[in-house]
Formats: sequence, C-alpha cells, structure tokens
Amino acid sequence: MTHYELAGRTIALTGATGGLGSALAAELRTRGANLALMDLDPDALAVQAARLGGPAVARAFRVDVRELSTLEAAMDRAAADFGRLDVVIAGAGVEVMSPMALMHPAEFERTIDINLTGVWRTFRAALPHVQSTKGYLLAISSMAAFVHSPLQAPYTASKAGVWAMSDSIRLELRHLGVDVGTIHPTFFSTPMMDRVLANAAGRRLWGGHQTALWKMVPLKLVVAETIAAIERRAAMAVVPKRIGAIARAASFARPLIDRIGWPADTIEQTIELVNVPSAEARPVAPRQRV
Repeated sequence: MTHYELAGRTIALTGATGGLGSALAAELRTRGANLALMDLDPDALAVQAARLGGPAVARAFRVDVRELSTLEAAMDRAAADFGRLDVVIAGAGVEVMSPMALMHPAEFERTIDINLTGVWRTFRAALPHVQSTKGYLLAISSMAAFVHSPLQAPYTASKAGVWAMSDSIRLELRHLGVDVGTIHPTFFSTPMMDRVLANAAGRRLWGGHQTALWKMVPLKLVVAETIAAIERRAAMAVVPKRIGAIARAASFARPLIDRIGWPADTIEQTIELVNVPSAEARPVAPRQRV
C-alpha cells in the first residue's frame, strides 16, 4: 500500500478555520506539513496561522471559493512562499435545512456554489502546482453523497456532485500522476452540527443523533481517517469504515434507510418545525389534478 509521507509537504486547505478544518490543520502540522490556510475571515486565519507556528510553516490566505481569482492568487502565492504545493484539501462548505416549498432560491444556489462549484474552483486553481509535484487533491464530501435526507436537497446534491465530479477529474489527471479523492464522514461534532442540533427541525429529523443509524462519531476519528486517506492517496474513504457498505451499495440500501431513518410522520413534523420562510420565498401551492 502506498504511504505518502506528509513531513515537508505543503498542504493547502480551504475552510481552514472551520471545525474540521481547524482540527485537520493542527494534525497535519504535527506530521510536519507546511500549511497554506485558506478561508474567508482574515482575522481568524491570522490567529490560526500564528498558533500553528507562524509564517515559516503556516501562512494565511483570504479566499472566497465563489471567486476563482482569489483561489488562483492564493495557490500561486502559497506555492511561491513554500516552494511547492503537494496536497490541496477542498474543505469549505455550508448547509441549509428547509423544504423546497419554503426555501429561497438564493439559499439553494449559494449551497451549490460553495459546496460543489467551490470544489471545482479549488481544484482548478491548484492544478498547475500539484501537477508539477504529482500531488493529491482531496474533496471533503459526506455520507450525504449516498444517503439523501429530506429538507437538505441542495446539501445532498452538492455532496453527491462532489463525489461524481471528483471521479471524473481523477480520470482526467491520472496520466499526469495527480491523484484525486473524496472522503465521506457521517455526523461528527462541529459548530455546523451544533447549529443543526440547536434547530428543532434538525433535532426532529435526526432524532437528536441518538439512534444507531444517525449516531455521531468523534471528530478525532474523522481527522485520523482523513490523514490516512491522504497518506494512501485514496480515491474514496468513508468514516466510520463500518458504514462503507452503504456507500458501495447506495442504490440498494437507500429504500431501507428511507424507511428506517424517517418513519411515519417524521418528515411532516420536521417541516412544521422549520422557521417561517422569508418574505422573498414563495411557498408552492399544491397542484390540482385535472
């Protein structure tokens, strides 16, 4: 099995100040990697870079994954500053919980733009540099790529899209010696998940994450498996490994998951708990049969 040594590598990470991003950055630093930390908040990035060792080993770059030009400038500068760019982790992401009838179109478009198109922009900006080092591109997807929950259409679509897109890009780049992978964790504790749990609709939909099917796993496990995926330049990894069968047989497992995961009136009750839509959103009236 391939072991891709991380010490001395330069690793760029979007979404660096998020829950998973912060934990990943810290662990990568302990493995001896140099870090190009990329996110929207320059102040949070500056604090993070200083905490991880300062400009010799960790540098901050303000990027917006909705703007290719910011990513290109950051990747170019990171490669120039550290002399190389070996691994790029596309970790920036958002989520929204709302039924289609109540969701503002802008929420759908923003989620797709950040979670899916943002990964494409990240990979595109990084390609000239990882091509020269025969490096590795990793997208943070989710088990939502395989398990398509209600009230999260843009999120599940974006994560499934990341999986499919990365598979396509992998084929395009393999002759260049560049590997491409996706990692698909189940639920784990982050500020994003805290917001879901603070939402009555989120608690109802996922049963407070108390049932075996929706149980959360430790953040440190997700970090460890992500590092392991990078070290073997994996095409795909799931966290925890025991649910890999769902990923491998998604089309067969999905009907069963739908029945067990959201029984009876769970979805209707969840929709009732969603906040009242904004004035710009227009609830869709039921169509009459003719």
